[in-house]
Order: sequence, then C-alpha cells, then structure tokens
Amino acid sequence: MDELLAAVSRMMVKHENFKTCAQSGFCNRNRAYADNALSTSKWAAPYSLDPASVRFDKGVLTGTISKKTTTNEIVRLPLTVAFYESGTARVTLDEEKRQKGDIELRHASKAKKQRYNEAEQWAIVGGTTISTGAATSKDAEKGTTKIVYGPASKFEAVIRHVPFGVEFKRDGETQIKLNDRGLLNMEHWRPKVDKPAPEKKEGDDEKKEGEEAMAAGSDKEMAEDESTWWDESFGGNTDSKPRGPESVALDIEFPGYEHVYGVAEHAGPLSLKETRGGDGKYSEPYRLYNSDVFEYEMDSPMTLYGAIPFMQAHKKDSTVGVFWLNAAETWVDITKATTSANPLSFGIGSSVTTQTHWISEAGLLDVFIFLGPKPQDVIGAYTELTGYTQLPQQFAIAYHQCRWNYVTDEDVRDVDRKFDKYKIPYDVIWLDIEYTEGKKYFTWDPMTFPDPLGMNKQLDEHERKLVAIIDPHIKNEGNYPIVEELKSKDLAVHNKDDTIYEGWCWPGSSYWIDCFSPKGREWWKGLFRYDKFKGTMKNVFIWNDMNEPSVFNGPETTMPKDNLHHDHWEHRDLHNINGMTLVNATYDALLARDKVEDKHHVRPFVLTRSFYSGSQRLGAMWTGDNQAAWPHLEASIPMLLSMGVSGFPFAGADVGGFFGNPSKELLTRWYQAGAFYPFFRGHAHIDTRRREPYLAGEPYTEIITQALRLRYALLPAWYTAFHEASVSGAPIIRPNYYVHPGDEKGFGIDDQFYLGSYGLLAKPVTKEGQEGQDIYLADKEKYYDYFDFWTYEGPGTVNVAAPLDTIPFLMQGGHIIPRRDRPRRSSGLMRYDPFTLVVVLGNSGDAEGTLYLDDGESFDFQDGGYLHRRFSYASSTSTLMSEDLAASTGKKTKEYLKQMEKVRVEKVIIVGAPAAWKGKGEVELSEEQGGKSSAARKVALDWHDKEEGKAAWAVVRDPGVQIGSGWKIAFP
Repeated sequence: MDELLAAVSRMMVKHENFKTCAQSGFCNRNRAYADNALSTSKWAAPYSLDPASVRFDKGVLTGTISKKTTTNEIVRLPLTVAFYESGTARVTLDEEKRQKGDIELRHASKAKKQRYNEAEQWAIVGGTTISTGAATSKDAEKGTTKIVYGPASKFEAVIRHVPFGVEFKRDGETQIKLNDRGLLNMEHWRPKVDKPAPEKKEGDDEKKEGEEAMAAGSDKEMAEDESTWWDESFGGNTDSKPRGPESVALDIEFPGYEHVYGVAEHAGPLSLKETRGGDGKYSEPYRLYNSDVFEYEMDSPMTLYGAIPFMQAHKKDSTVGVFWLNAAETWVDITKATTSANPLSFGIGSSVTTQTHWISEAGLLDVFIFLGPKPQDVIGAYTELTGYTQLPQQFAIAYHQCRWNYVTDEDVRDVDRKFDKYKIPYDVIWLDIEYTEGKKYFTWDPMTFPDPLGMNKQLDEHERKLVAIIDPHIKNEGNYPIVEELKSKDLAVHNKDDTIYEGWCWPGSSYWIDCFSPKGREWWKGLFRYDKFKGTMKNVFIWNDMNEPSVFNGPETTMPKDNLHHDHWEHRDLHNINGMTLVNATYDALLARDKVEDKHHVRPFVLTRSFYSGSQRLGAMWTGDNQAAWPHLEASIPMLLSMGVSGFPFAGADVGGFFGNPSKELLTRWYQAGAFYPFFRGHAHIDTRRREPYLAGEPYTEIITQALRLRYALLPAWYTAFHEASVSGAPIIRPNYYVHPGDEKGFGIDDQFYLGSYGLLAKPVTKEGQEGQDIYLADKEKYYDYFDFWTYEGPGTVNVAAPLDTIPFLMQGGHIIPRRDRPRRSSGLMRYDPFTLVVVLGNSGDAEGTLYLDDGESFDFQDGGYLHRRFSYASSTSTLMSEDLAASTGKKTKEYLKQMEKVRVEKVIIVGAPAAWKGKGEVELSEEQGGKSSAARKVALDWHDKEEGKAAWAVVRDPGVQIGSGWKIAFP
C-alpha cells in the first residue's frame, strides 16, 4: 500500500507551479469587481454608449462607449458591432488612448502601446463578408438601437445605451445577453502614481503570493486594488507590466440554457460545471493559458496545453454560441440561476439560465455571436470563421505507433518487422527527442541513427511513414549552425530588455524561434528541405511538441509575459496563439521540401500539443501527458468530444497512458477505445516498459489486433467523416446532444458517441473488471450490435454484454456503412481493395449513407480527383442505388475515375432484412455506363433467418459493380 501511495503522489500535478485565480492579479480583481457589482443594491455599471456617436453603415455599427472612473474621469472606448452575411455578429471594444499610442510605458520598455489587435490575423480566415441586408432603428424612449439581421431577418441585436448592454434575439426570443449583470470592465491606462506603502499588520508576512490582492479586492467599498497593477511576482519571477493594468472582462448570459460546452482544453465533463463553489462544483474558473502541465489531474478547470475560447449553450432544440477572440491568459466563471414562471409551481415550468464571466489579461474585447438554432449551425459558423479541419492524408487517420523513445534505427526496423510478423496493421512509427544528436533538432545521433535513409526506405516499401519530433527551442551550443543562424539573423524571441531570450528546456540552455516574425517563418521553412534536414524523405512528417511554449525555468513553466515578439508585442498579448504559429510554419515547410514537392504537393501532417482557434486547419492534436490509469482512459472520451464540438475534431489521447505501466486489461481496453479516437496513437514515457501490441501475449495481442482491424475496416467511413469535417466543421465523433438535440435526458451524456453521420454508436469500456455496458438510446429507432446483429430498441437504456474481447458498438437503423474487410499491413496497401456495404434497416425500412474517396495523399481532390457517392435503399421499391454526389468535375476527375475502375463492391450485407426475401435466392442488378443503364442481370442472395434476439440478415456476394459508378440492385 505504501508503494501505491508513493506512486500516486509522484503522479500528481504540482499545483504550486500554477496560479489560482486569487494569485492571478487581473482574474482576482475582476472576480472582486463582480462580487461587488452583484452584492451592492446601488451598483451602477459605469459604461454607457453615447447615442449621438452611433453610426450604422452597410452592416457595421460604430459608436463610442464612455467609462466613468471612480475619479470621475471619462475614458473613451471605440465600439464596433459588425453583422456578417453568415448570420454571425461581432462586438469589438478598444481603448482610444492605447489605440492612438497616447500612453507612456514604464521601465523604458519597447513594448507595443496598443492593445493586441492581431489575433484575427492568425485565427480568422473566412465568414466575415459584411451583411448588406442588416437594418437598424432607434428607440429614443427605451434608449436602445435595434439591428435586424441574419437569414430571413430572424435575428435581432438590441443595444442598450445606458448602461451599455446587448441582447441578441432569434425569432423574437432573447438568446444571449452581454453585460446584463454589469460586469463589463476594461482596465484603462493610467500613469503610475507612487503612494506611501501601507502599514504592515500582524500576520501580513504569512500571506501567500497573490493573497494581498484577494484581501483588497473583497472590500465592499471597492477601493481599487493596485497591488498587482504595476508588477506581479509568482514562482520567483517578477512580471514588469510596462503598460500597467489592461484586463478586459464581460458577463455573457444564456437565458434558459442549462448546458454549456467548449472552452477546450480541460480534463472534465463535456457539460461544463459551475465554478463558484458548492457541492460538485469547481471553486476556480476555467482557465485558458497554454501550459505544460506535467501529470495533469482529472475533473479540473485547470489550464492545459491548448485554448479554444469558444462556448456553446444548448437547450431543447436550440443551440447558440460565443467566440471570445483573445490570445491572452483568460479565465471563465460559470454560474447557473433557476427561474420559475410561477412561485407555486414547485419547479414545474422553471428554467435554468447559465451566466458566464469572461476575463482576459490584455487585448481587445472581441466577441462573436452565433444564434444557431442547431448545434451544427453554431459549430459551422465558428469553423467558417476559424477554418475547417484539414483533410488529412489517409495514413494519418490509421494507427500510429510511438514511444519515448525508439532508441536506434535498427530498433525502428525491428518494430516494423514484428508488426508484420504478428500480422498487426499500423501506418506510422514515431521518434521522440532521443533520435537527435544531443537534443539538437534537424540532426541525427550518428551512433544510434547512422542510417536514417535506409530506415525510411524500409518503412516506405511497406507504405509506412515516420514522424519525427521538432520542438521550438533551439539548443544554445557552439558549432551548431542552426542556432548560429537563429542568432545572427535575430529570429528568436526577445526578453523584456529586447535582447535574445534564454531559457531552459530539454537541451539545457535554449533560444526560441519567433514564428510571429515573417522572416522567422521563412527561415524555419527552409530547415526542412531534404538537402538541409538530411536523412528525411517524402514519408517523413513532423511532431511539434513543447510549443506552449514550455520553458522549464520560466514562470508557470513557460515564458515571462514581458518577453517581446515580432513588432514588439508582449508575450502576454499572444501567448495562446504561440503554438499555432509554429505549426503554421512547419505546415508550410512540409509543402516546400524540394522542387518536385513545390509543384506536386502531398498534404502535410503535423501533430501539435499547443493550439488555439484555427489550429484545426493545420493538423492534429493530442491531450498530452496522461497516465496509465483507468480515470485517464475514462476522461479521454469527454475531452475528445469537447475538442470535436470546439471545431478541432482531429484529436486523440495517448493510448495506454503516457506515464506508468498499464495492466494488460487496461492496455486492451484502451486500444478498444483508441480505435474510436479520430487521432489514434499508442505512446509511452521513456521509463515505461515496452508495450507494442505484440508484446502483450495472448489473449491480449489478438484482442488488440481485432480492435486495430476494426479501425482499418472502417477507414472508408472515417475518411468520409473527415471529409465532412473538412467542408462543414462537423465533429467526427459526436455527442448525444449533437445527434439528438431535442432529447433533454442526453444533454449531459459524454461517455458514448456516434461516428460521423453513420449511426455507429460506441461506448468503450473504461472501468476495470467491467463486462457490460449500459448504452443510452435517445430515439425509438432499432439498433443492432455491430458484430452479431443483436437487436435493441429505444428510447431508454439497454445493457450490452462486454467481456474483454468485445467493444460495445451498435448500428442505428437507417444507415449504410462502407467498409473494407481485407486485413492489410497498412492503409496504403488497401488503396484498391474492394468494398463491403452494410445496409442497416430500421423502423422506416429505408437507409442511406455516403462514401468519399480520393488518392489519400495529394491535393488532387481540389481539381476534381475524387469520388463522392450516395447509397440509398428505399423500402417502397426494394431498391438499393448508388448516385453521384460530386459537386463538380475538374482536370483530375477522369484520371482518378480511371484509376478506380477496377475497385468494386464485393459484398452487400442487409441487416434487418425483410422476411419476404426468405427463399427468393437472387436479386436483379443493373449498372449505368456513359449515362446508359446496362441490361439487368441476376446475382445470388444469401438469406440468414433471425435467431433469438438477433436480426435476420441477407448477403449479396460479389455483385460485380464499380464503387465509382451508378447502379441499382432490385431486391425481391
């Protein structure tokens, strides 16, 4: 027991390394501001919009908000409210003095004087066409300005002048309120006035860092607390704050909405918890400040590696959302209030309103409003702004094998051979930092990796890839050309004195590439060319880790906030975007590795640990340094669902757990869950035992292999779901509320999910010793066990047997699922394999599904080099059809269709087949060629009668039709 306790204590986050809200000056000040506002009956919000300043021109409203300070000074805050054709609205607030640069910086700082206004240059890529149809009207009596906008003019923004606030309505009903509780707070610039130090009281010396602010901030009289305005210390580092206090905060309310989702990344439930204390609630706000949180804990609002300040609110048949475009440290408080239409109704007819309070350290107040009404409307509008997820190469959605570290190039070759020996499929093997010479990136250790090209050629022969890690810290060591170039060209991040910043990471003393700099990005791009990064070839891709950035000796394990980036923006302004800039540069680098690839691009693959809104355009993410423990397996599912509804669906978690050694049962169950992660990678710490699947021993190796083969068989469905995400932003794995937005019982469910649009419902086992799963079915549809066609029907909860060799996995009636059933060593070897179509008939007797295919590696699909088919079965005619869904043709269309001519459908399985087919023995099939239907021919139909609890099913074997052509199968 003592050993177990010692192990657990070692595997816990060091809380003292990371701030609480009370230790973060601006968060503490704004929480205190809120407490004072909400507890003072005479509270008057000090922000008002001057009606005379309001102008409305071609979909954009401008005006000036006046802030009245405690000293009766008037601070002018320029306001812009923009209305876009997409139906999205945007509210932006700046500060006139800082905007004009009319302020003085302390400490002779060279920092930029303005509030950071470049976040949109990194995060926003579309959806900002100004609406020409928006119309405005003023109501002087009510003191409001109203704008009608959006599709069919169903949306309204009602702007209250005094105190300033905005109500957003859909079909006349209020959906979102800004500043309804009066918590808007924009800390304006003011000169520092030295005051006599307060007298010390007994016990003052015992206060922890940050507690002085908490004590001062709780004063009901709300004398302004200046203790963290001008500098702030934490963890032995003092932040110089040359611009003084500059936080922005706003309350955003969702009337009638009980559930909110998003603000990834956190290790907690999908439906976000309240944060002001009490049973089952957090006492800290959700924090967004990208950090290397070593051994993070479960069920916590603590910050993690990435930040997506996008939140959705959901109630029965209605979803709305907000996007808080701010790259600085941000905290979000969540509280809920219950209201009742009738005090005597004892809760009947009551509704819950979710109140949120957003607090950022610096930058503009910049909020986008999405009014739905469907979950996909909100997610689609957000991803139209920030970009749809990349359509990855086919290999990237197959299985990845990784550990820290494969120690030699022969080790890599040996692992590759053993996967083949044991007939276990995989596509990618990964190298962590030990492959380098002394932690110098873009090098190979000559002792352990003397022949990287030979290693890569062996992988390439098997259609496999290598991913190598490249981090943003560059080792500070003599005779290392890359660091010498970084210094001589002045491309590194600077410290507050505007000289090169030195910190510590894996190599020891290090400098950090500044990818906010155009010159820095261009230089980085050149480092990946084959003649520069020798030993790499076209099957090598990149992993960007530690890009929060992680700095071992920095405050909160990252850079000081007063460091300076390109154009003298402070690190505090853009911290959460930092990781994305590196991935941006790496993505561009992989497009330009030699002259051939410059002309014929293959799609890059980059994995990132740190991310922000928009990172989904560039590659995949994973949830960082988890543990080989059941709670971490369980937490991975809501974490990945949260990423999906936050617009970043290409997400995964380390299968098996990064820290520690999983039991064989845990490892097996984790592979079964990982087979449903959009990004599917096994990974482990350098100090763990080796755990490649073939080392598990029987029956575990066989069960893990079956899970991997399930992933590979369903790759056509996964790839089609990725394509859908790449054009609409739709999540790839989907929570219950997204699929069943009217089912109130399912809004908090986050341990089961659907795959794409296929009605495939999975609930992996995540608890030790569990041999059955309760699965919630939200509708009256028929569901069938994927493996044996056992039949279930909702609504309600059903129990599915789940011994160790079984994944609880159901098929919802009404769908057609494409598969490739031939086991192969890697996905590239499946390119021309035939297809199986699984037609799952439900209550209506109809079914449909889609299939998207392209070459899986190039950008030819942008020139028409793809197939997009719709399969539909109509019970009224007993006919299964294949129809073309391709939006258009292009110069690559004919070439690709020619390549796919020999790819056929080898089997059609009909689950829930009608009893009338029994004994019929054949179907009639006709194909379309060149716009003409061929003569009908007969094909055998195998019938399988229903057994107790299982559906009847039928099989058409080898119908001989092309997957890319039009055809009909007429059933009896």
